Amino acid sequence: MKSAAHGPWKWLRPLLFRLDPELAHRIAIGAAARMPALVGTLARGDRPPAERLQLRRMGIDFPNPVGLAAGLDKDARAVPAWEAMGFGFVEVGTVTALPQPGNPRPRMFRLPADEAIINRMGFNNEGAEAMAVRLTRLREGGAVRIPLGVNIGKSKVTPPEQAASDYRRSFELLSELADYVVVNISSPNTPGLRDLQSVEQVKVIVDALQESNQLLPRPRPLLVKLAPDLADADAIACAGAAMSAGCAGLVLTNTSICFEGLRTDTAGMSGGLSGRPVLSRSNALLRAVREALGPEPVLIGVGGIMDASGAAAKLDAGADLIQLYTGLIYGGPDLLRVLLRALADTAPAGGRA
Repeated sequence: MKSAAHGPWKWLRPLLFRLDPELAHRIAIGAAARMPALVGTLARGDRPPAERLQLRRMGIDFPNPVGLAAGLDKDARAVPAWEAMGFGFVEVGTVTALPQPGNPRPRMFRLPADEAIINRMGFNNEGAEAMAVRLTRLREGGAVRIPLGVNIGKSKVTPPEQAASDYRRSFELLSELADYVVVNISSPNTPGLRDLQSVEQVKVIVDALQESNQLLPRPRPLLVKLAPDLADADAIACAGAAMSAGCAGLVLTNTSICFEGLRTDTAGMSGGLSGRPVLSRSNALLRAVREALGPEPVLIGVGGIMDASGAAAKLDAGADLIQLYTGLIYGGPDLLRVLLRALADTAPAGGRA
């Protein structure tokens, strides 16, 4: 079943979809950065009562459980726009210690018949120092009023044996500007990155970050982001290692390298698949991790949420919080209002607690 484009997006999406996907993305981020209030009007509508959706996780108060996933605003250019749109939190990045251009183009492909995207961007970003400057300015100006996560990855030129120090460099530059930090070891678009999804490597990386984290006046919650292509047992082992090293939880899941069952011919395409086709596997892994680790870890569910039923399924699988990316591309900003209304209608009278 295809999800609908909501509100003004019904007219805007066909225009943007005529453009190269990366160009359309750049235009959208530029508009959001320059005109956050205008972007917010695209999802204003009849928002549900705030008290129905508030919740507290990791010692952080979230106005609602729906956040913007990492990857859309890599360099934290449009943070105020995401709050104006109605998101309960935003995760910027993935950012690396060193600035890097990413992989050669073309590196992003729309699959409208599947309501999906394939990207092989390769962590293109301006680097952790540039993001630190931007977030400092936003913080000092009072422009960050919802929880802000920072998603950090390994610089492409950094050899695997130096990964922990590379992540630590980004963490030290950005941790005090973030409300929580996500360690991305699961993108398929940086060579060797997914090899870090092992018990040994998770422990080494998280331990290195915790050395810096515990020196902060207020240590930040750390989470590890895993791929949906891991076997359940391997994901559970990595999740357990992350928790043993002091993480607050996991982000489940990243994009998939499995293109089976798609309607679109993907010849010549490579990278990570996101959108409706990943919902089932992403939710299955989420459920397996929740059942194995119990209620303590905070699980942020991302992958394949295209409509209200997808959001409900993600929460039912064990997510505390959920995130959008590809669903926003296909459904538009007003999709957020639709999801919040549906979640409010099913929330307990006292909120989600």
